[in-house]
Amino acid sequence: VMSVFVPITSFVRMRLTWRGSLLLRPPPTGFRFVLAAGKKDLIDLPVLVEDELEEQFVRGSGPGGQATNKTSNCVVLKHIPTGIVVKCHQTRSVDINRKRAREIMREKLDVAYKGELSEVVTKKKESVLRKQEKRRKANENLERKRLFKEALAADSKPGNDTV
Repeated sequence: VMSVFVPITSFVRMRLTWRGSLLLRPPPTGFRFVLAAGKKDLIDLPVLVEDELEEQFVRGSGPGGQATNKTSNCVVLKHIPTGIVVKCHQTRSVDINRKRAREIMREKLDVAYKGELSEVVTKKKESVLRKQEKRRKANENLERKRLFKEALAADSKPGNDTV
């Protein structure tokens, strides 16, 4: 990732970021959504304002013995304006858990703000439809195979000589 400042006018400078061959422009100030290219193809998730977050580190639960029972690496993140709480204990690393908790919080805020129009919800619906279509095609293929085997069995019965 390479950042470069490009003069637009003599007074205004804009920060442009290169990601591979994609040029990203930052959103204007006051804009509540940010371009997150490459992250699950989710384009406009809300920006998290750190002042609106309350973060705690607590002991995790589940399997892992001493590694989870004696270390406070579970991150509990609360968005104060909405009251949404996210708890993340996916790894033993506090830094990775903090990052993942913020990603989950952005997705939950997107759903809370946009409802059914949220990208997270639409991606989930598309995934469910693709899965249903795949299952339907598999069932059709199984039915065709069954009918074909029945037709072969009926043709191979004695007395069905069509020579």
